[in-house]
Amino acid sequence: MATPIFAPMLIIPNGISDVSFYTKAFGAEEIRRFSNDDGSIHVVEFSIDGATFHLHEQWETRLISPAKAGASTVSVNIFVDDVDAVVARAVTAGARITSPVQDFDYGYRQGDIIDIFGHCWQIQKKI
Repeated sequence: MATPIFAPMLIIPNGISDVSFYTKAFGAEEIRRFSNDDGSIHVVEFSIDGATFHLHEQWETRLISPAKAGASTVSVNIFVDDVDAVVARAVTAGARITSPVQDFDYGYRQGDIIDIFGHCWQIQKKI
């Protein structure tokens, strides 16, 4: 049996064509893209240092985008070497800070952001 790979799928609104936020903020590498006839995104697969995740346009299902839900529908937690630098890059790329970077008594340095499509991200490092 193959080793399982956890690959979250984040739902985005229909009609989106620019998802460069993830490359700019997290250094994500775009692996593949499936576009609609109008050039908007159907599905994009990204990798952040070997960790895979997907963006998928809204479709008729129980999965909905944050824009449609009126709130974030997921929290993606990533571990990085430099929390401050990654949060700063994310903000420069358009993210909004919801919890500033700080050290917590449970041994993590972390900060929370919301990406340009409304998904929550917790950027963290065990200290």
